[in-house]
Parts: sequence; C-alpha cells; structure tokens
Amino acid sequence: MKLSVITGTGSFIPSIAKENANFNDHVFLNTDGTAFNNPNPVIIEKFKSITGIEERRYAKNKYKASDLGFFAAQKAIEDANINPEELDYIIFAHNFGDVKEGAIQSDILPCLATRVKHLLQIENPNCVAYDILFGCPGWVEGVIQAQAFIKAGIAKKCLVIGGETLSRVVDVNDRDSMIYSDGAGACIVEATDKTDSGILSHASQTFTKDEAYFLFFGNSYDKTKDKDVRYIKMHGRKIYEFALNNVPKAMQTALDKSGVSIDDVKKVFIHQANEKMDEAIIKRFYRLYKKPIPEGVMPMSIHKLGNSSVATVPTLLDLVLKGNIENQEVKKGDVIILASVGAGMSINAIIYKY
Repeated sequence: MKLSVITGTGSFIPSIAKENANFNDHVFLNTDGTAFNNPNPVIIEKFKSITGIEERRYAKNKYKASDLGFFAAQKAIEDANINPEELDYIIFAHNFGDVKEGAIQSDILPCLATRVKHLLQIENPNCVAYDILFGCPGWVEGVIQAQAFIKAGIAKKCLVIGGETLSRVVDVNDRDSMIYSDGAGACIVEATDKTDSGILSHASQTFTKDEAYFLFFGNSYDKTKDKDVRYIKMHGRKIYEFALNNVPKAMQTALDKSGVSIDDVKKVFIHQANEKMDEAIIKRFYRLYKKPIPEGVMPMSIHKLGNSSVATVPTLLDLVLKGNIENQEVKKGDVIILASVGAGMSINAIIYKY
C-alpha cells in the first residue's frame, strides 16, 4: 500500500497588517445591541490576554480568497518541483468562497479550486478540481482526502489549498471580529514507495447533535443594520469547552493508530484560533499519556497572523519548514501532528513522519 508524502508547501500572508490599536475607534456591542461598560482599550487588552493576538493580516481589496489560494499554490508547486499538468486533484478548503470587498454575497460559481486551476493555466482535463467545506479543519481534511485517493490508486499527485478572507464576513460591532484574518496555505501530496516517511494515520469526527450551530451566520449586533446581511458568529465559550473536551482525544486516537510513541512526537501544529485554548488542548493531550509538555513542541503564529481559519495550519507548517519562525524547525525523521477544530463541529488530526 502506497504512503502519501508532502513534497512541497507554500503560503501567502497578506500585506495589510491590522494591529489591535486599530480597533480603538470601533463601536463594540453586546448581542442585544447595548454598549459595553468598559472602554475599548480595556476590551482589547483583555482580548489579547485570552487569544494572544497582537495583529492580524487583511487582503488587499483587489484580491479574493481564490487569488490568495493561487499564490500559495504557486509556491507549493515550485517547492515540490513538479509540473502542475501532472496534478490529479486540486482540493480547495474554504468556508465563504470569494467575497469581494464591500459585497454582501459570496461567490462559489465556479468553485474556487476551478478558479485556481484556471489561474495556474492547467490544460489537463483529468486534473479534477473541487472545493471542500469542513470548517477550519478543511485543509487537514483535504490532505486526508488526497491520501485516500492515493491509497485507492486513483491519484499520484494532489494539490491541497486552504484559503479565506474572513475580514469580509465579520460584524465590526462584534468584538470577536478581532480574531479573524485572511490568508492561504497549500501543499503538494504525492504517492511514495518509501515506508519511512509520510502520513502514518489520521482521525476525523463531526459532532452535530448539540454542537452544529456553535459557529453560524447571524445579524449584526447593531440593530439598525440591514437584517438580510449576515456575518460570521460564534458561541465562543461553548467552542472553547468543546475543543478542550474533544480535540485531545482525537489526537490521541490518531497517534495510537499510528503506533508511534508520544515521546517521538516533535511538533504539534494546531489550528491557530486562540492561544489559551491551544495551550489547554496541548496540556490535556499530554496529560492523557501522563507526560509533561516538551518545550517548544507547539509552534504558534496567531500573535501576528490571527485566525485565518483553514489557512492557519498549512501556513504555520510552511513557515516552520522554511525556517521563518524563531527557534522552530522540523528535521528529517521527525514525527509531527497536524490538528484542527471548527464549524460543524468537526475535528481532525494527522500523524506525519518527515
């Protein structure tokens, strides 16, 4: 049975940096439309202490999510040194499609993967392009699907992209809007005959009985705004508790399936949604094995890049592999975990050996 190996990665980090201080003039409101008692500097400082976010990146007006994905894809293709005409699949993970600056509709016709294939000028009709909607874990799930195609013998090379422009679907009156950002990450997944590297195992879950609408589209907290315009909303506390209770278990399931010891895990790349939440997840994960948390095991990019949903894990992976995060590296033979949680509510994890 063939293994699947990541042969190239790429990311695109938008050039517009929006610092926390830029939100000082925003009018933040409660869910009922009333004003907060605390002034914005207090609200923002508390936000930073919880999430760890100091600034985030927004895309230029002329770029859409598919453009960001294209830029990341170009870098991944170059890094893997492959001919894009040889790609069997292009899988694009996102949540909102292409949203133009100032628009109130998302555009997913044609799908974003098709748009990237067009931008790459791939002529091969056997290169199948499609999108995946799986919340923030979409890119990780796309890699899992690429592996499934390779295992089944129906693909040899796949391009998996995660891209989003969340800045265009946020309610500026919601303090949670400070979490979200734009960006894209991509990788090439190829079949390999080697048995000493690649995807070793994975786990995926979706919880819907009580959790389906923890993330949803809702009205602005400013009750004077158009009720037909919807924005990304979340029940933050419920998501936090859900993630703490379930993500470590999914990571454990994937690791136990791989046969790899917890002591051999060198890095854990977790979805960059909330620093405090990620720290609590990693603590509970190692507690399951009655082990202390190794120093530097969890790279972070949220401080400067914010939460770009499907783009956080591939972007973080690319930054570390390219040596762009201080005191973080992945070496040949290292075992890493890629894990995410998000709308659905869905969870997944991959055990990968370099």
